[in-house]
Amino acid sequence: MRILPLLIGGVMGAAALVGGCSSTGALNSFAPDGDYKLASNIVYDTHGDKLDVYTPLNAQNAPVVVFIPGGRWEQENTLPKEQYRFVGEALSAKGYIAVVPNYRTYPQVKFPDFISDCAKAVVWIHANAHYYGGDPAKIVVLGHDAGAYIAAMLALNPEYLKQAGGDRSWLRGMIGLAGPYDFLPITDPDLRDLFGPPESFEATQPILFADGSNAPMLLLAGDDDKIVEVKNTNNLYDRIKRNNGTVEKVIYPKMSHERILAALATRLQRESDVMTYIVGFVQRYTSGAPRANNFGIQTSVPGIQTSVPGIQTSVPK
Repeated sequence: MRILPLLIGGVMGAAALVGGCSSTGALNSFAPDGDYKLASNIVYDTHGDKLDVYTPLNAQNAPVVVFIPGGRWEQENTLPKEQYRFVGEALSAKGYIAVVPNYRTYPQVKFPDFISDCAKAVVWIHANAHYYGGDPAKIVVLGHDAGAYIAAMLALNPEYLKQAGGDRSWLRGMIGLAGPYDFLPITDPDLRDLFGPPESFEATQPILFADGSNAPMLLLAGDDDKIVEVKNTNNLYDRIKRNNGTVEKVIYPKMSHERILAALATRLQRESDVMTYIVGFVQRYTSGAPRANNFGIQTSVPGIQTSVPGIQTSVPK
């Protein structure tokens, strides 16, 4: 398994884009103030896990995007939700209610507790979205790195939301940034303990549940990712499409693991079209239009390789 430790607070590969600073603090410094309301440290489950809600001014029946941070599922690698203000601001600037939860991590808990925590965050916002001007019928889950893994598991395996008192049908879509979805064999000792026992490893893989019944999914990744191999995105996309599920894919040939997250920051959005794809996806699948199976977009940028459906275009790198 090739998933290296992600210390995004200290190894921000997008440093060149943020003036050489090596912290999400640099990205947060780019986030404008005053264009949203922030409700912070809301307890959403019995374990005391908390979330923040970023609300656009005058929001009414707005889509709700739950952003799940990454960090290799481990406490030492997972930054607190406050470090992702730049994501909350960027999403609220697009007119969305942005929800950023904390969740328990290893060694405090093991698989699947971190997924269950995030399922409870979705259940909470479904019950409370209207207080913030959000529409509980327009929920999309978005994640980066391990957060993309969690978002994928919520979208692919209905049991997590069911056990939390919710329903997978509440999700209008899932967006994954550089997510690990198909990473057997698991060889790192800490991950073997986190996901163990070994006889259950297969059930820890999102791709196992890709039977085509999922909510629409948008998978984005960089071909220059040194943390999570791009095959994770390619394999999951291929499996869902083969099973006639609704899935889209964008691969950026020169995008690193860290930079794809940094691309969400408002002042960095001109550097790529990551946010453009996210906004287009959310608009399509929260607009009330019926979901179409067999809809797939496959893109490599730049080099653009698109299939919609059955049409594939590629522009050389």
